[in-house]
Amino acid sequence: MSSLDIQKLLGEHPSSEKITSHIQSIATSNPLLDIQSPEVKSYPDAVYLNYFSLGLSLLFKPVNDYKPRFKLRLEDLKDEDLELDGVDLYNNPKPKADESKSNPAYTTYPVNPFTLNLVSIPDNTRPESMKITPETTGIQFVETFGEPDRKGGGAGPSTGSIGIWCEWSRDGIMVEFGGDESRGPKAWETGKDAVWKVITIFPPKIE
Repeated sequence: MSSLDIQKLLGEHPSSEKITSHIQSIATSNPLLDIQSPEVKSYPDAVYLNYFSLGLSLLFKPVNDYKPRFKLRLEDLKDEDLELDGVDLYNNPKPKADESKSNPAYTTYPVNPFTLNLVSIPDNTRPESMKITPETTGIQFVETFGEPDRKGGGAGPSTGSIGIWCEWSRDGIMVEFGGDESRGPKAWETGKDAVWKVITIFPPKIE
């Protein structure tokens, strides 16, 4: 599956052909990647499949009154009763060589660039899509998507450690930013130069 279609994965089951093809397409394009089975985190109201080496996390919501148990294995999940409700894409440096396997870290999502599609808004000249690279900054998101529907961060308890984030609800896109530019009392001034850290894709919220 092309990276152009990543937003179209929403609503799919864990073993669907679309999701499987997307993972396989990343593996084909990046033969040096160590693509392993995902880490499974299961809860009664959510199941996460975490692909650390792909910078990718998939959030599934249970449907049909399914309540997954804790600590399920991939083969124990009721595939037909889970639907993809969120995708997290990470933009992080590669983990250190001595990174503890018990505390794995996400690397950068390896599709470069990838495309995010924007919804059409009447009487608005926004483009239909935006190409994202590991260097895409806050000002570039705002120039393309427009002012966010929700935003926060930029300050935190005593140290201002919470990075700024912006959400475009109708597009189903939330972006968290990283680096020193995204934190502290002046984060909304310096945040225009902050590079994205996590992009979350979710079902668009229709007003």
